[in-house]
Amino acid sequence: MELQGSDYSNSSVWQPQPRVAPRLMGWNVPAEELVHIPSHWLSFPEVEPMMHYSLGLLYCFFCVAALVGNGLVIWIFSTAKTLRTPSNMFVVNLAILDFLMMVKTPIFIFNSFNKGFAAGHLACQIFAFIGSCSGIGAAITNACIAYDRYTTITRPFDGKVTKGRALIMLIFVWVYTLPWAIMPMMEIWGRFVPEGYLTSCTFDYLTNTPENQFFVITIFIFSYMLPMSLIIYFYSQIVSHVVNHEKTLREQAKKMNVDSLRSNQQQNQTSAEIRIAKAAISICFLFVLSWTPYAVMALIGAFGNQALLTPGASMIPALACKFVACLDPYVYAISHPRYRLELQK
Repeated sequence: MELQGSDYSNSSVWQPQPRVAPRLMGWNVPAEELVHIPSHWLSFPEVEPMMHYSLGLLYCFFCVAALVGNGLVIWIFSTAKTLRTPSNMFVVNLAILDFLMMVKTPIFIFNSFNKGFAAGHLACQIFAFIGSCSGIGAAITNACIAYDRYTTITRPFDGKVTKGRALIMLIFVWVYTLPWAIMPMMEIWGRFVPEGYLTSCTFDYLTNTPENQFFVITIFIFSYMLPMSLIIYFYSQIVSHVVNHEKTLREQAKKMNVDSLRSNQQQNQTSAEIRIAKAAISICFLFVLSWTPYAVMALIGAFGNQALLTPGASMIPALACKFVACLDPYVYAISHPRYRLELQK
């Protein structure tokens, strides 16, 4: 039966209203992209355009500094015969990871100058995938560097890492790293989402479900706590060994009424090893400095008071990571005598 002339034919009850995209902090976010954005970030007021532009310019500087610095490290350590050592294979891998971290910054810069999630979901996934590979890979590589320095200094005759062993360790680094980036990208476990100003992306630490919280705590343990514990252990052993060894040598020299038991050659070799160890410790300290804020933020997002995570606060860990990626190659340039010599050539 037809309802001719009935009010029902034009009633709003039977006609669903179109969804109106909210004005997300002044950002031009397509309506179809809203499903990818955690609701937490949508509750904050508009961000000043100058904040976006300032971060975009800052990332331009980071990008140039890191690509040039890490590019030089990769080039010189790979081509100079005097630097083709097992230890420096880890240095090159770390430089490659830092280089990759900055390769993705054009996505951030594009989003910043367009004041939001302009590059879209696919670019977000690429950004987060590269970021996960470079960040987690750097963590495991730093642990390998710490182990290499530990064996070189504590067991100089039989403990040094060979090229074959270094290659196996580097293969393990990538095999260990890739699943943590692939699973969220494929949404097998966890997912990648925009964060903060919606100009960068990372894994989802805001969804309060048992499955996502389990993902956050698992990646925290295996990608942060485990390499951090190894780094702390190996370097503490290095410090303990050096202190005890120097104390023993001084006591023995005192008994023999001589200034030192080392020859000039031994002193120079030991001094070089210590300088390289100091450089490695500096790099690992920078790693701790850069990724600890991210780890803390992820734990707060998953288990703590999410109100503490403002868009501005969430950008601080991201800036720290990029800043350290710029510093790493210059720390090696300053502290590695052979690298400086090859760079001058």
